Amino acid sequence: MPEAASRTTEKLEGPRVQQFSIFLKNKVGALLDVVKMLNEHAVDVLALNVQDSADAAIVRIVVSDPEAVTDLFAAQDIPCSICYLVVSELKEGASQLGKLLTALLMAEVNIHGCYSLLTRPSGNTALALHVEDNECATAVLRSHGFRILDQTDISR
Repeated sequence: MPEAASRTTEKLEGPRVQQFSIFLKNKVGALLDVVKMLNEHAVDVLALNVQDSADAAIVRIVVSDPEAVTDLFAAQDIPCSICYLVVSELKEGASQLGKLLTALLMAEVNIHGCYSLLTRPSGNTALALHVEDNECATAVLRSHGFRILDQTDISR
């Protein structure tokens, strides 16, 4: 198999990072209620993105224990959707954002959304990316010197 082909099919060694998307009513304290519930079950929110509208908010979260959250949301009848993210470490911080975005643009990888992590794995900034093609984005970013983090890396 040619080297370029093997790079585009690279997989993460550890578990992939999951994003949970939940719908919350636009009411004071709704997000706090979810965070408190997670914390009561020893789950930390590692990344957070909120998009509100007149009636509801879409809350996207990355958590320290996705399996527990899947069970907890099911038990509490909290509807959610799950997708996988590419989480890239930015060892030099914000100054690497342009390099990361350029690499994805050159590979024609569409970005559906992104946000930074609240935690700093290995003391470095990290960016969670919801992209059209996780495997391609992973291979491209690795080839440009970016470290791709898995769930184990961010849950420490």
